[in-house]
Amino acid sequence: MTKERVAHIKRETSESTIDLSIDLDGTGESSISTTVPFFDHMLTAFAKHSLVNLTVRASGDTDIDVHHTVEDTGIVLGKAIAQALGDKVGISRFGDALVPLDDALAQAVVDVSGRPYLVHSGEPAGFEFHLIGGHFTGSMVRHLFEAIVFHAGLTVHVTVLAGRDPHHIAEAEFKAFARAFRKAIAPDDRVSGVPSTKGAL
Repeated sequence: MTKERVAHIKRETSESTIDLSIDLDGTGESSISTTVPFFDHMLTAFAKHSLVNLTVRASGDTDIDVHHTVEDTGIVLGKAIAQALGDKVGISRFGDALVPLDDALAQAVVDVSGRPYLVHSGEPAGFEFHLIGGHFTGSMVRHLFEAIVFHAGLTVHVTVLAGRDPHHIAEAEFKAFARAFRKAIAPDDRVSGVPSTKGAL
């Protein structure tokens, strides 16, 4: 695998402006500014644990809600992942991870399948209503995964197996996804062509 797996996408709507760059073969370096502090924290964790280099500059109508800025960043991140992956030749394709964070435990399984599908379960009742860091609603975790998965063409299962603290639960989910994603996109020297019996992903 010699081709650079990078992408740079800008997207502007009446609700948000996103400028995002990604390098799938990075070292986990990131520069994140979305005006939503907890979201910055989660994207930084994603980059660190997936070993992608990620730069994000995002702004939007957060005076109304963080929803548009978070969702639109997820859309752009998903598109950038798809673009950087290219033809997917030589990748491992599948990845899984089990990540604890104190009281929380999350599992993620990723298939770079070309078929967008998310199975997301296990968050405790009321998690979706909790304001994490005073800005980021718990419901945005699932919504962000939906945006990434749909636009990147990934099949992803995320399961919360344990957890009490909303911050810990969300962070364990992001780190588990990052670790599984890292394995799935990793080059595999034993793979010839695309890892699918169909010959395409």
